[in-house]
Amino acid sequence: MSRRDTRGNRNVPSPRHSTSRPFLRAAGLIAVLALLAGCENSPSSLTPKGPGAASVTPLWWFMLITATLVAVIVFSLLGMALLRSRQEQPAERPMKMDSQRFILLCGAVVPAVILVTLIFLMLGVMADLDNPPEEPNTVIEVTGWMWWWEVRYPGTDAVTANEIHIPAGEPVELRVTAADVIHGFWVPELHPQINMTPGIIDTIWIQADEPGIYRGQCTEFCGLQHTFMALLVIAQEPDEFDAWLAAQAEPAPEPSDPVLQRGQQAFLDNQCLFCHAIRGTSAVGEVGPDLTHVMSRETLGAATLDNSVGNLAAWTANPHEFKPGVKMPAVNFESEEFAALIAYLATLE
Repeated sequence: MSRRDTRGNRNVPSPRHSTSRPFLRAAGLIAVLALLAGCENSPSSLTPKGPGAASVTPLWWFMLITATLVAVIVFSLLGMALLRSRQEQPAERPMKMDSQRFILLCGAVVPAVILVTLIFLMLGVMADLDNPPEEPNTVIEVTGWMWWWEVRYPGTDAVTANEIHIPAGEPVELRVTAADVIHGFWVPELHPQINMTPGIIDTIWIQADEPGIYRGQCTEFCGLQHTFMALLVIAQEPDEFDAWLAAQAEPAPEPSDPVLQRGQQAFLDNQCLFCHAIRGTSAVGEVGPDLTHVMSRETLGAATLDNSVGNLAAWTANPHEFKPGVKMPAVNFESEEFAALIAYLATLE
C-alpha cells in the first residue's frame, strides 16, 4: 500500500507497512533460533536418568505450562483492551460489578491457587531430594576450584579430577564445597543444581539408573573460564566401579626406563610439584589436579579437551591457548626434557 507525500509523489511506504517488516524479521529470527536451540543434543533435566532429576521434571512442566497459559491469557486480554480503546468512549465511566469480580478473580484468586499448588509441589520435590531411595554406601567429596573439580573418595587414597565415578543403580552421597569462590554443581540428567560455598559442606545424593556418562557444569559465575568448567559423572556397573576405585587408590608406578626416569625427575625438579601431586613420589601439591592416574581420565582441563597424549603435550606446553586465564602457567622445558616428561605422564594410568 502507498500514499502521496507532500510533493504529490507516489510509492511512499505507509507507516504500517514500514514498521511491520522489522517486527516480522525479528519474530522469524527468534523462531529460527528457538528451532536451532532444540536441535543440540545437550544434557537436559527433561530427560532424567535418575530419581533425583525425575522428581524435578514434573515441577518444571507445571511451571512452563502454567506460565504459558497465563501469558496467553494476559496478552489476549491486553490485545482486546487495545482494540476497544480505539473506539470512542467517555473519559470516565463507573466500574461495573462484573469488572470488579473479574479483577478479584484474576488478580487474587487465580494467582493464589497457582502459588499454593506450586508450594505443595516444591515441598514434595524437596522431600524426595532429601531422602534417597536407600542409604548410600558410597561417599564422595567434590570441591570446586577455579576452574576444575577435585574428587576424593573418603576411606581410600583415590583422588581424581573433573570426573566422578559412581556405581550405577545405587544412590551415592556427595559432599560438595568450594575452595576459592562460589561454584554451582549441576548434572541435569541426575540432580538439580546446588551451590558450592567456601567453608560450607553441603550434602546431596545422586543416582544414575543405568551405566553411562553424564555431563555436568558449573552454574554459578566464577570468573573468566566459568563456561569451560565442566565435569563428567561416569556411572559403572558396581563390579567395574569397585575395580576402578581399587586401581585409583594405588600409587603411581616407579619408572624403570631411563627416559621415563628422566621425565619423572623433570617433573620433580621444576615447578610442577608445587601444584600437583603424584602419589608415590615427593610431589604433594594441592592447588592443581592430582596426576597419579591422569591418563585414565576421559578429558583434560575440566572437559576442555579429550584426553590423549597429543592433547596432554599441547595442554602442558601452553594451557592458556585452550583456556585463557587458567591458573597453570606455561612450562619452559628443553625439547628432550619435555618429551621425556610427556612420556612419563603418559604412563600414569
